Amino acid sequence: MTFAPSPIPSRTQFVLEAIKHDILTGGLRPGQALVETELAARFGVSKTPVREALKTLAGSGLVVMSQYKGATVRLVDADMARAVYDVRLLLEPEAVRRTVATGAPLDAAHDALHRAATADDQAERSLANRDFHRALYLPCGNPLLGRMLDEVRDQAALVSTVAWAAVPSWEREAAEHEEILRLARSGDVAGTGSAVHDHIASFVERAFPRSSE
Repeated sequence: MTFAPSPIPSRTQFVLEAIKHDILTGGLRPGQALVETELAARFGVSKTPVREALKTLAGSGLVVMSQYKGATVRLVDADMARAVYDVRLLLEPEAVRRTVATGAPLDAAHDALHRAATADDQAERSLANRDFHRALYLPCGNPLLGRMLDEVRDQAALVSTVAWAAVPSWEREAAEHEEILRLARSGDVAGTGSAVHDHIASFVERAFPRSSE
């Protein structure tokens, strides 16, 4: 007999999504303490949903739980960024190649690109960019591959948030997204995969350059 995982209670889900949104849009900064009592008061809930939400966010890599310091937003450094982007480089180009090969509709990717271009602020642009990448890799035909990329999706977004604060490069990335979508719509499997690989690799090297030593 198999058992489905229990759904997250609605209050916990609400708190989880709110905290995640603040982390991924820069409202909560890397290293910032996440105090249960303060968050509970802010959201009008008891500490239990907050505690459960923080545990879930720790599992996704956005929050660090310490016996002595409590919960904090995960710090981003070059090693962390390269580890996350290394996983993306290994998996995402192949997933996108498979999506293009299947001829899957790309309307969701186009919509996300439009939302990013017309975003009023960096937060909305960041969220739209995440949706763009997911819309390209998720229809790859392999649900496990999609879930593996989803597991690093939040951490990749956190890296982007920190990188953009230091080096605003979204105009360049927007142009690269346009080219990726053009290649995907033309059915160029190899070209799209290469463009995705170069897009991911150039971003992390630009944001976290390796030492010349």
